[in-house]
Amino acid sequence: MDSTERHLVEAYVFGYPLVYNISSVEALAAHGMASLPPAPFNAFAHATELATPDGRFVSVNNDTLYSLAQLDLSGGPLLLHVPDTDGAYYVLQFVDAWTNNFAYVGRRATGTAEATFLITPPGWSGEVPAGVRVIEAPTDIATIVGRLAVDGDDDVPRVLALQPQFTLTPLEGNGPLRGIPQPSPEIPEHLKFWELLRLWARAFPPAAPDVAFLRRFADYGLTDPGNPYGLVSRELDEHLAHAFAEGRAHIEEISKPDPSDTASAPNGWRGFPHGFDYNVDHLGLGTIDSPEWKIADRAESYVTRARSARNGLWGNHGYEAFYAEVFVDADGAQLNGANAYELRLTELPPNDAFWSVTMYSTPEFYLVDNPIARYSIGDRTPGIVTGEDGSLVIRIQHDRPDDEAAAANWLPAPEGDFRPLLRVYQPGAAVLDGSFVMPAITKLG
Repeated sequence: MDSTERHLVEAYVFGYPLVYNISSVEALAAHGMASLPPAPFNAFAHATELATPDGRFVSVNNDTLYSLAQLDLSGGPLLLHVPDTDGAYYVLQFVDAWTNNFAYVGRRATGTAEATFLITPPGWSGEVPAGVRVIEAPTDIATIVGRLAVDGDDDVPRVLALQPQFTLTPLEGNGPLRGIPQPSPEIPEHLKFWELLRLWARAFPPAAPDVAFLRRFADYGLTDPGNPYGLVSRELDEHLAHAFAEGRAHIEEISKPDPSDTASAPNGWRGFPHGFDYNVDHLGLGTIDSPEWKIADRAESYVTRARSARNGLWGNHGYEAFYAEVFVDADGAQLNGANAYELRLTELPPNDAFWSVTMYSTPEFYLVDNPIARYSIGDRTPGIVTGEDGSLVIRIQHDRPDDEAAAANWLPAPEGDFRPLLRVYQPGAAVLDGSFVMPAITKLG
């Protein structure tokens, strides 16, 4: 790889979250996902059941019912209404086109009472209705990722009754929507990424320092006002093609854990409380705008943003939900469904909401099909058996355990390699400061 292509790989890492995110926004708006139906822009789509393997979405959670809204604010602001959930956990996470979490509404951030908010496009300066708090979006296209906690099947009707009360209403006097610009269909696949990056970066510009960073790639057409990829020199075509392939490979590489980095992965569990701290420019309602929740080095933040988009698109800041993944057992061997394992929790993860461990295949990070339709296990899982001291022993294997107590606490695994993911919602201080440590997963037999 020559210097030009190395330079372009930097551009790929920088632009990957934008292209991946907007592509996902378009796909979900048009097609939905499993029980989450498609919905037009500026309207909520509500899932009617918890996520299953039918929903092919990276690291999707199985703890909450999703309520998603894809926003197009180009026509003007939207009024958001939320109902009273009577103390029950929910969060509406606001994500801009570049995958920055820029606001939160919900139990931790704003409480659970009925309320109305005004979501405004960049640069809007109109009159705000009385008694309404403002959420300023950094880009015209944004996503609301709503998660409403479900405490078992009996709790689903309560959540289904709440969902229609989450509404979006255009402000009076709004104009037409511009939508998402589309590239020429004649652009070849290896140039399409670069055109989407150019097109969408112009339509949904990032913060000023990031615009300056993007200008470093002006010689390759990434800041051109018109389509520079309809007619490309052979030399540039080769550079862009190679950098596209190298960029994809690099994203996969940086998304894998470093097995030699055991210090940041006690007992194999690699937590990332700061995996979504790359937004340093637009921290609004419900966010924590302080140095410990911002990545100061922008070059580092671009890599973190790309890794987080690949491994867990639309993940929360650590103070809303803590995530930790594990790929290996206590001996450092890759977890695999050919073996049986135990996860012995003498202390449960401290939290102000709830916690879970969800099973995912690798390398796709999708939910794993199994005969009992159990995709996660946690403090709200019906039928689990705990010790007299409150401890919990989770059995992880492909086939159902013969022992009934182990079967009650069974988290089914795929036949091949897998990666469990811990989630702790409204995590306690001990989780965030590292004093709570998840035990290693031990191989049986």
